[in-house]
Amino acid sequence: MRKYLITTTAVGLLLALVATSIAVAEKPVKTRVGNLELTFNGGFFPKKLPKKKMAPIGLWLSGQIKNVDGTHPPAMRKFVVETDKNGSVFTKGYPKCSAGKLQARNSKEARRVCKKALIGGGKTKVEVEFAEQPPILVDSELLAFNGGTRGGTTTFYVHAYLSQPVVAAIVTTVKIKKIKKGRYGLKSTASIPVIAGGAGSVKFFKLTINKKYKYKGKRRSILNLRCRDGKVQARGEAIFDDGTKAKAEVLRTCKRKG
Repeated sequence: MRKYLITTTAVGLLLALVATSIAVAEKPVKTRVGNLELTFNGGFFPKKLPKKKMAPIGLWLSGQIKNVDGTHPPAMRKFVVETDKNGSVFTKGYPKCSAGKLQARNSKEARRVCKKALIGGGKTKVEVEFAEQPPILVDSELLAFNGGTRGGTTTFYVHAYLSQPVVAAIVTTVKIKKIKKGRYGLKSTASIPVIAGGAGSVKFFKLTINKKYKYKGKRRSILNLRCRDGKVQARGEAIFDDGTKAKAEVLRTCKRKG
């Protein structure tokens, strides 16, 4: 059965974090709610950043979702994250791709049709467990593309392709908007669809974004950050299909230069 999804998956959590330049710990961070355990890791580079001026950064992130007792984990349905006003996303002048161009395409084809809009890559693992059948762990390449900025909203797409037990091109959409909530200046929202009829859950992901380019003769970066007071903050909430809700706040340090 072929199924095309043009919406957000649990990978949306990853891109929400990437898109808003969260400074993630270099050691894994674990959050546990009941039987559910989430582990995240990552880092940004360079470590030293200007105090006032936004500077280009690269960012890598990885995550794992599991049930402590080894059973099939619930699927994430929604994730909302608010991030530090000292981070920003810049896409002006960078080539764009649309969700429509990524439909019904495997990873090789997606890379070909939207090569110029590519901003990052990685991998993911999705576990599919149908009733009375052993779980199947499916690997896929992740490809992140720029969808552009319009009306104050920046869009990124992440493409993944499942070849079994269902064939599906999954196009993840992440929307980023500016907000004014004290320390927080950006809000990203990911809404997560049903995968494999409700039998699929993302268990692992890893992605790196480090895209620099030239626009009007100047060097630009998709992701940018400044170190105004030596710290970067974020807060978010994940909601799963079994009703589990996980909230977290993150405070990380950075080094000022200049």
